Amino acid sequence: MPPTLQSLIHKLASSINRRMKGLMVPFLVGCALFMQMLDATVIAIALPAMAREFEVPAVSLNTAITAYLMAAAVFVPICGWAADRFGARRVFVTSIVIFTISSAGCATASSVADLVGWRIVQGIGGAMMVPVGRLIMLRTIPKHELLRAMAFLSMPALMGPVLGPPIGGFLVTYASWHWIFLMNVPIGLLGIVLCMKHISPSANQRTPTPLDLLGFVLSSTCLATLVAAFEMIASNALPLVWVGLMVAIGLTCGYLYKQHAQRYHAPIIDLNLLKVPTFNASVLGGSLCRFTIGSTPFLLALLLQNGFGMTALSAGLITFASAIGAIVMKPAAPPILQRMGYRKVLMINAVLTGASLSLCAIFSASTPVWLMTSILLVGGFFRSLQFTAINTLGFADIQANRLSSASSFSAMAQQLAISLGVAISALVIHVSMSLQGHTTPATSDITAGFLVIGSLCAMGFFVFRSLPAAAGENLHNRKKT
Repeated sequence: MPPTLQSLIHKLASSINRRMKGLMVPFLVGCALFMQMLDATVIAIALPAMAREFEVPAVSLNTAITAYLMAAAVFVPICGWAADRFGARRVFVTSIVIFTISSAGCATASSVADLVGWRIVQGIGGAMMVPVGRLIMLRTIPKHELLRAMAFLSMPALMGPVLGPPIGGFLVTYASWHWIFLMNVPIGLLGIVLCMKHISPSANQRTPTPLDLLGFVLSSTCLATLVAAFEMIASNALPLVWVGLMVAIGLTCGYLYKQHAQRYHAPIIDLNLLKVPTFNASVLGGSLCRFTIGSTPFLLALLLQNGFGMTALSAGLITFASAIGAIVMKPAAPPILQRMGYRKVLMINAVLTGASLSLCAIFSASTPVWLMTSILLVGGFFRSLQFTAINTLGFADIQANRLSSASSFSAMAQQLAISLGVAISALVIHVSMSLQGHTTPATSDITAGFLVIGSLCAMGFFVFRSLPAAAGENLHNRKKT
């Protein structure tokens, strides 16, 4: 072989190898995120089958969902401290081990108590996986390559909730509910092996800080009660007076934590991060947009199954169109953001994302499937572009020594926003039912949820308008990173 051709092949192989290594960490974090998002949604469709096997009312199994959400909410604030104390790589691998073992435990549960106990353990693992995995990515990937990595990472967050219903419907229909948990085991084992091989031990750099115990108790109580309250609203499992009490406790603990954080030198959640304009916009504006992540599968499942009489599998296959839109967006996001800038994209796309969700309100039993899937496809594209931009911009101006705190803070905000999106949707449906005198949700009640969530998402326009015109420019500049 001529030396020139040999050299060219060697350079090409080296370039491909570098690109693959650059995508491996986002891929691993994405797999962890996919497992977490899928597991949080897939269980809902299996509840009737599980209730029959455990010989209990299906409504009593709602605690299996709430237990996971509460455990995740409690342990999200501590993940940044744990990564600094024990090393991010070590904590990330440990969290996947916990999640995998607890998934197998859920599959072998012989009673509701066993299932709830394993779901709590699973929530602990899920709470640590994504924020710590993202922290590893932020520490190992240069900022000028962060956009490409985030575009790769954003797909699992969108695909998990969308794929949950069809996968759950398929497994429950053609196998058994146990497989919705067992499918995590091979994914988890593969993730552990790949993490040990491809994540550098340098990611275990440690900067031990004392644990803010009081801050942990206050922030965890705040998050747990608020997330549980939102879930109770969505499931209508408790009287509103009790839900209101839970919200009051959560807000009180949140206020007390704010006072504590202003005095303590190393608070477990650094509220001063909100003084960084790009991070502030990603949290506040991003939360409005993330309402759609939790609400869209919830509303579509109700509309297509309860409203139009579709099977869970048929409804799931239609909603899968939004996942296809997310996949199509992946290569398009970086050039769009580089050409138009973060501020303009986030402003315009917040309105487009909200409008595409609101369009679902026109669906009826006679709407052609091609029209529904087209609208969902476009909506998936806009949502994926929005979350890629939000997730990347949020860490654009964060210093290296504050990345662990920022990752925990961002994960906390995401957990609340997704739960709140479902709660708002459920509340709108209940209010509409009361106003129209319906005893069960009618199509008009469900479509009202699409309109409200879509409008809230579009309000992100005003948050992103406050960003400086040059926001995120350092993410495109190699010399500055």
